[in-house]
Amino acid sequence: MIKSKNTLGLIVTNAGVLSLIQDAGRYGAFNLGLTNGGPADSLAFYWANRLCGNELNSTAIEISLGGLQLTAQVDCIIAVTGAPMPLTINGQPKELWRSFLVKAGDTIQLGFTSLGVRCYLAVAGGFDIKPMFGSTTTVCRESIGGLTGDKLVANDVLPCQDLSQATNELTQLMLAEHEQPKYSNDVVLHTILSYQHEYFSAIEKRLFFSSEFQISKHWDRMGYRLQGRTIKADVGGILSEGICYGAVQIPADGQPIVLLNDRQTIGGYPKIGAVISRDCAKLSQCRQGDKVRFEPVSMSQADNLFHLSLSRINQIQLIVYS
Repeated sequence: MIKSKNTLGLIVTNAGVLSLIQDAGRYGAFNLGLTNGGPADSLAFYWANRLCGNELNSTAIEISLGGLQLTAQVDCIIAVTGAPMPLTINGQPKELWRSFLVKAGDTIQLGFTSLGVRCYLAVAGGFDIKPMFGSTTTVCRESIGGLTGDKLVANDVLPCQDLSQATNELTQLMLAEHEQPKYSNDVVLHTILSYQHEYFSAIEKRLFFSSEFQISKHWDRMGYRLQGRTIKADVGGILSEGICYGAVQIPADGQPIVLLNDRQTIGGYPKIGAVISRDCAKLSQCRQGDKVRFEPVSMSQADNLFHLSLSRINQIQLIVYS
């Protein structure tokens, strides 16, 4: 196990279904065959850190489906955002999208969500974990990041700052309910056509953008395989090449695959387009049986959507409460 300078923090008593250490991602290592990883729902990750007064790249926990239980060894500030997993501290229900003071000895428990998939638990100052290849983000397939290159397990210790000497100076924050993202099992994915769209006829592209697809049983942090109307390319494959976040591959069976954070760095299926980052985050909160539709956008429209979303987020003021 890679150890940090701090030895006390939050002890994992139950790791849940899948709990991973994540920062904003590992970039600049594609030439080594390492994907970027990072939070599947970057917006929820952002708010968890902001509620704790952290920098964007601070290390947090991504919890899939639920079940994580922690015991605090130190006084700290935490915040949980994302899918509506029931949160309790010492058995008392707490709301998501706000920060809380947790005292040494307190127990933190997350139940299981019936809507959405992932939530994020941040701590003030971030978890103090040694980076690997410039990042703490965990990619299990590559066995790098986190504590051991794998998911959290019982008895893992996540080091963090002890705030016991500053409890009277700490600010607790919340995100107003009307500003909180709303999760849905029916998502529209705005998609930019790729330079390989010419491998698909006008009819196939029209079918792709007018059809409804369902999430299959094959979905994870690498990508989501969809089920629906078959989409056919004019070629069976291409030379392997780099793959971007959100790329929509069309394999031989004609069922689209949307690639996400833990995707492989190269691939040889033709790509009809790429889903914009904002909607990839929405897709990452979907599960088997949920519905998705693709909607075409131009590069300039995608750029406008990105900057409008960023401007809106930057204008949101968190609420101080006691």
